[in-house]
Amino acid sequence: MFIEPQYTQDRGTGWIEVICGPMFSGKTEELLRRLRRAKIANQPMAIFKPEIDTRYGEHRIVSHDANYFPSMPIKHSKDILKNAGDAILVAIDEAQFFDDELPKVVEELAISGKRVIVAGLDMDYKGNPFGSMPDIMALAEYVTKLSAICVQCGGHATHSFRKSEGDGLILLGEKDVYEPRCRKCFYEKK
Repeated sequence: MFIEPQYTQDRGTGWIEVICGPMFSGKTEELLRRLRRAKIANQPMAIFKPEIDTRYGEHRIVSHDANYFPSMPIKHSKDILKNAGDAILVAIDEAQFFDDELPKVVEELAISGKRVIVAGLDMDYKGNPFGSMPDIMALAEYVTKLSAICVQCGGHATHSFRKSEGDGLILLGEKDVYEPRCRKCFYEKK
């Protein structure tokens, strides 16, 4: 269960929150929930996503339920620092697609007093740690690991199973390409 941190930015204290899990576990929906709460509190926000993620549009982060917030597409993680401005909350979606500099960027944002929320896949389609997510999870004060429902057995899905052929690590897709599976079903069908 996630306990929302107390807002202490007025003392210059920043922190890092991570929302992770497999495809279809509600990572972006949870990120959007936290952003809606910050919007109600009139907190200045800067929201980013990787430039390569154009599934639902270039300038928004969108959940599978079609809820969204406007966002800025970024090519290099260092560009987040240049564009965060006076935001006290910086949100980063699909963090696994960013370059290896993202943990340093996230740490720098938190040191500067910002609340940083990072959402992304913790494992790739092979079941290995994905991108810089493990490093960011290690730096974070709060980690929320979500699960989906295994489409094979109905259990807790912690893995993203790729249904299509191909060896490339990055393949953007939806239910036509990926499905959530529990550990047992993931490895039985692999």
